[in-house]
Amino acid sequence: MSTPNDMSPFGCDFGEFVRRAHAQGRLVVQPRMGFGDPALMREGLAAVARLPAATAGTITLDSYTRVGDYRSIEAALANGERLNGYPLVSLHPEVTLGVTLGLAGADFQIQVRHGSPDPLDIVRAMSRVGLYATEGGPLSYCLPYGRLPVRRAVDNWRRCCEELAALRRPGAEPHLETFGGCLLGQLCPPSLLVAVSVLEALFFRQHGLRSVSLSYAQQTNHQQDLQALAALRTLARRHLSDVDWHVVLYTYMGLFPATRSGAMRLAEQSVRLAAQGGVERLIVKTAAEAHRIPTIADNTQALRAAADWFDEADRLADGPGPMGGGDHSDGGDGDNEVLHEACALIEAVLELSDDVGRALVEAMRGGLLDVPYCLHPDNAGNSRSFIDARGRLAWSRAGAMPVRPQPDHDSPMSSAQLLAALSYVADRSVAASPYSTASRREG
Repeated sequence: MSTPNDMSPFGCDFGEFVRRAHAQGRLVVQPRMGFGDPALMREGLAAVARLPAATAGTITLDSYTRVGDYRSIEAALANGERLNGYPLVSLHPEVTLGVTLGLAGADFQIQVRHGSPDPLDIVRAMSRVGLYATEGGPLSYCLPYGRLPVRRAVDNWRRCCEELAALRRPGAEPHLETFGGCLLGQLCPPSLLVAVSVLEALFFRQHGLRSVSLSYAQQTNHQQDLQALAALRTLARRHLSDVDWHVVLYTYMGLFPATRSGAMRLAEQSVRLAAQGGVERLIVKTAAEAHRIPTIADNTQALRAAADWFDEADRLADGPGPMGGGDHSDGGDGDNEVLHEACALIEAVLELSDDVGRALVEAMRGGLLDVPYCLHPDNAGNSRSFIDARGRLAWSRAGAMPVRPQPDHDSPMSSAQLLAALSYVADRSVAASPYSTASRREG
């Protein structure tokens, strides 16, 4: 077996892999899969690699690794306990090489996903086994997941970016995806998601990365989501013209429909959104999300369905969005409200400092970035959002952010109203008409 020191990095270019698939008219589909057992992790990656689709593999790490609690991993492994993800840092590199050998390469890229505000150990463990793609960010992997001060998370991610960038050599181009477009998963108006995604990508570039992806999570309104994707692409062209970038869309990350038909419909609509929005990569959810941890079979079935739906892009691109309420905005720059708000947010933050990390810290301190319903101590907590009559996410209170809240919506949201907002997408998907013939074939 190859060792970390003699591994060839040939083909370790996640961005180039996605770019090549997009040039062929294919959407790269990717699961969020992770298993504590190396044999099962390899089985899952192999099953994804065998699919007749453009697929990327995922190694999702366990929650102990996320917070650097390696003693608990050792205890769990010694006691034969199951982990909820792959313990990359705690396993010998030879074990992980056994997981990826013969799978990772130019035609099948693997991304490490983790959720850590302090990912340096993870990056170092990745590099020992020839893995060069991961994701996260100084805000997006700090605010939702703990109480670590933003200032420390920014410093952690600065060192992470610099070490990841230092891995660049012929045949190996490190890639970093910002999770900024997925803050809290739901009830965050798209302009803030777009702004944080762009700002984190700028942070990555400032600290040496030359291959990045910008994320966005499907929200409550199809047409607003199209505007967000158009805004993200416009801003990436404007601010990141000197690096390789692509857009990654996440199937809705909030409460998933409890019925299989509703879940399949929502998943199908995310593929349709990807097709209409020119997205290069899609993170797929399964129909089992509302009930249990998805199996390998659940994941491969969801990936096959997504690839089939994308192949029917011409059909999927016709007609109104499923939750658009009859709103047919084309997402163009001239009337793109998401773009205008995101521009204002980005410009306000970048005016604070030429150092993007320092600007992010100052923006959080002054409330120029303020995530609604986020309980992190460094979040100002003065913003609020709501779902308007058209099904769009809108600001009811903006705090110090340079965005305009809708008038007459500044009353506190009751617990019943919050629960209704959290279940809005799931309820609409279940109540909608049956899903497509493609999804019925997969069912």
